[in-house]
Amino acid sequence: MHSRSFFLLLLAMSHAPILHGQDRVSGPPHVSRSEVIARNGMAATSQPLATQVALDVLKEGGTAADAAIAANAMLALTEPTGCGLGGDLFAIAWMAGEARLVGLNASGRSPRGLTLEELTERCAGGPIPSRGPLPVSVPGCVDGWFELHARLGKLPMERVLAPAIRYAEQGFPVSETIAYYWAENARVLREFPHFAQQFLPGGKAPETGDVFRNPGLAATLRRIAGGGRDAFYRGELARAIADFVQAQGGYLSTEDLARHRSEWVEPVSVNYRGYDVWELPPNGQGIAALQMLQVLEGFDLAAMGFGSADHLHVLFEAKKLAFEDRARFYADPDFAEVPVARLLSDEYAAQQRARIDLGKALTSAELVNPALEQGDTVYLTVADSAGNLVSLIQSNYRGMGSGMAPPGLGFVLQDRGELFDLAPGRANTYAPGKRPFHTIIPGFVTKDGEPWLGFGVMGGAFQPQGHVEILTNLIDFGMNLQEAGDAPRVAHDGSSEPTGERMRGSGTITLESGFDSEVIAELVRRGHVVRDQPGAYGGYQAIRVDRERGVYFGASESRKDGQAAGY
Repeated sequence: MHSRSFFLLLLAMSHAPILHGQDRVSGPPHVSRSEVIARNGMAATSQPLATQVALDVLKEGGTAADAAIAANAMLALTEPTGCGLGGDLFAIAWMAGEARLVGLNASGRSPRGLTLEELTERCAGGPIPSRGPLPVSVPGCVDGWFELHARLGKLPMERVLAPAIRYAEQGFPVSETIAYYWAENARVLREFPHFAQQFLPGGKAPETGDVFRNPGLAATLRRIAGGGRDAFYRGELARAIADFVQAQGGYLSTEDLARHRSEWVEPVSVNYRGYDVWELPPNGQGIAALQMLQVLEGFDLAAMGFGSADHLHVLFEAKKLAFEDRARFYADPDFAEVPVARLLSDEYAAQQRARIDLGKALTSAELVNPALEQGDTVYLTVADSAGNLVSLIQSNYRGMGSGMAPPGLGFVLQDRGELFDLAPGRANTYAPGKRPFHTIIPGFVTKDGEPWLGFGVMGGAFQPQGHVEILTNLIDFGMNLQEAGDAPRVAHDGSSEPTGERMRGSGTITLESGFDSEVIAELVRRGHVVRDQPGAYGGYQAIRVDRERGVYFGASESRKDGQAAGY
């Protein structure tokens, strides 16, 4: 046995199985707290103050979209480690009045004045840098807010953004997990121009409980609330953003900002054991979750049992197969032909399933660039008294983004452009005015044509696997909404060694505490490489609709600072 794997086996054998919940008078074994249940409205976000703001908006008669925008603006203040006005946004929403799902792709495009040849030259033979001006693409978040508001909102935008403005001016106490990631980001970004002045009061990241104010963000939000989306994409704010990026050696222009538009898209779905699971089509990676489910439906996971070697083995194998296609096909459909229908077909799933050997780990799948495995994000979901439900995800990428913080505006620009490929002729090869491959994906499930679940799992490339773990926990293993998120997770990383190159191999896996040592030993025997370091297990929020009883169930997992609450 590989010495590293043997060490892991000994480590696992020294720990007892997970004991979460065993001293509770009620509730299942993996759950940290009860589900939240309410009749009139529900919000679940990754920061408690944002959840409370969403509830306030709902109680004032706002729609789920109004409350989701208010919560996202609040998260731009309270959780800049995962989101902000400099990032992108995706959403799936159930429109109760029309009894239909709609999808919104609010991701920005690359600078039109930057060619592949020039970018390749600037990168000097290496990959696109993680930070600085070169990976900056147009921020789509604000336009996404106004698209959602125009179609699904009701309250004036001034009212929707008012709580975030007030908290930005008066300050808020930083919560524990966010404080940790703030310090991690500060270590990398503090030397970038204007970052420290706006995000490191007194020269350091705020600690847990410190009150942080962001007057620059308050002023920016006031201008947006009063002047609409054009206040951000045209005029003084746009000039300030473009001038700053270009002064740092980047290419984002006022024309790039002025030409930006979000796109309403049709969500795509597969049926998994009677439930219609919906994701957005590329340029995101949502269909990877659907491809995994198509393969897994051919296995009796319930009979295998949660956390068994067979269960985890087929989960890893299905993920490898989906990510093989992700590496080859997923890209901006305006620039590449993505065979979505073929990839989601039953026939293709059967072919892929036949490649899985229950006794041996697959080593022939092309696996993913490790750079794509990283990312910090916020996910939120809101339901209102009329039956509307919004599933929304928003991110800068790599936590606080590129480090490019336009002076006095209170946010950092994203670095999503890092995810372009510089090799000519591939689906995701860089091109001017192109949307990069995206990791952030909102999820949605309907049952018998009615909304059943709005959910999401944060965490870079882990997200499709996270979606599948949540759904199989709910559907195959009968867990409740809170338990489905709190149950121990596993993660597969596509690179056997951190070379930064796509490679072929079995990849590596990490497992949270709570899995039997004999299961880990069996996975190693089948050829899986187990890694002895913490995995990126994401964060999770969800709202389930119980139409028969007329109530919402909400959940927010214990790995993050988040909260689910209703009224």
